[in-house]
Amino acid sequence: MSPFILIYRDFSFFITLLLIINLLLAIVMALFERRNPMSTLVWLMVIFFFPIIGFVLYLFLGQDLRKRKLFILKHQEEDKLIRTVHYQKTLFSGNQYKFKDERIKQYTDMITLHLNSSDAPFSDNNLVRIYNNGQDKFTDLMESIRQAQKFIHIEYYIIRNDSLGSEIIALLSQKAKEGVEVRFLYDGMGGIRLPKDFFDPLVQAGGKVAVFYPPFIPYINLRVNYRNHRKICVFDGIVGYVGGFNIGNEYLGLSKRFGFWRDMHLKIAGSAVNDLELRFLLDWRFASGEEIIFDDSYFAHEEVQGDTAIQIVSSGPDSKWRTIRNGYLKIINSARDHVYIETPYFVPDEEILSALKMSALSGVDIRVIVPEKPDHPFVHWAAMSYIGELLESGVRFFAYHKGFIHSKMFTSDGFVSSVGTANLDIRSFRVNFEVNAFIYNEETAQKLDEMFIYDMHDATEITLKKFNERPFSAQTKDAICRLLSPLL
Repeated sequence: MSPFILIYRDFSFFITLLLIINLLLAIVMALFERRNPMSTLVWLMVIFFFPIIGFVLYLFLGQDLRKRKLFILKHQEEDKLIRTVHYQKTLFSGNQYKFKDERIKQYTDMITLHLNSSDAPFSDNNLVRIYNNGQDKFTDLMESIRQAQKFIHIEYYIIRNDSLGSEIIALLSQKAKEGVEVRFLYDGMGGIRLPKDFFDPLVQAGGKVAVFYPPFIPYINLRVNYRNHRKICVFDGIVGYVGGFNIGNEYLGLSKRFGFWRDMHLKIAGSAVNDLELRFLLDWRFASGEEIIFDDSYFAHEEVQGDTAIQIVSSGPDSKWRTIRNGYLKIINSARDHVYIETPYFVPDEEILSALKMSALSGVDIRVIVPEKPDHPFVHWAAMSYIGELLESGVRFFAYHKGFIHSKMFTSDGFVSSVGTANLDIRSFRVNFEVNAFIYNEETAQKLDEMFIYDMHDATEITLKKFNERPFSAQTKDAICRLLSPLL
């Protein structure tokens, strides 16, 4: 038999086998994964049009972690949390909770939503400081490091090997030498460019470092798509930080590419710090494998004399409910006067898209600030397709041109707001591990409103006329990336 015939026969067998594998994978996805139909359709397109590449991409990026319970509390800690949450559910369902501010009553359904779907306790004794620039945020953060006496727990998506990253590691190393317990958790992909010896000074001083889903174990990581996007700092159980800033010179506005970096971060004192600490300990135990005891010393018991009501809400691909997304959706649907949104990535799912349209058509003043200069072009092009659709319903969009806007902020009706790590995009809703503070307080909401209005002066409004005048090539890129939005 001719060698050419043998080669052709082997090649035909390979192609047939590949098609069978693709078909079986498609059947599994369609019948058993229970994905969003649009996401399933996109993955089927990728697999069929790119048989080999699509299969590999699905292995790396297409896993669904919702059925996996990644973070499990020990019985003792779980009982404490369940008792607290159950007690609050009883109070709210019976309209028996004694609010410090009676205006919060109108948001009882939102509070109950977070209690039921995220086990997020409600506290109304907090003090909050808002940061909208890196200089102020990192000045205070480093001062909190210096003042810590018992423990320092830090969790970031990204830490850079630059002057800011090195300065923070040096400070932490000094505190570890002084006997302060220091734990530092970072994401495997967010820190992929760090040199191997970057954390050596901290470890040698007695500190501990853990990586959330290292990128290669040793060369392949099938969970590369699931990133820990949270930014949490807790000092002695008394002070906590949460928001959008990572650690690096670019977040101080020193990047040549982006220039000024506009972001949003919170410093919290009060009972909500305990909820940030619990979130950190769960993440730490999962990433490090350490059987850490959730000792009472990690949680503050002194009553802070604040009046800001907060729920710390977490979400991730292992969550049963898309808790932060549902919180955003609740804010939009509850609004009667206005909703102001800042997000670097605007790729809403169908529910958010419909809610924004309906609220705008109902007369609610909805404004969204997005970056003029994107850091991820495919996400930007997908966002433009949604922006065009929403402009027609009356939603107003503004392109921030002073630098790069990385803020993840919702504020509505001068009273309810949310600041944290979750963008208004499908990745944050379904794939990333995120954490947000949902805040019920007039003073905080009004400060955020003022910051939003100030940012509008450094932004150019995207009118429907300007949008429709864009060249055909831009509209084509938007349409293509819109199809891929469930994967972005």
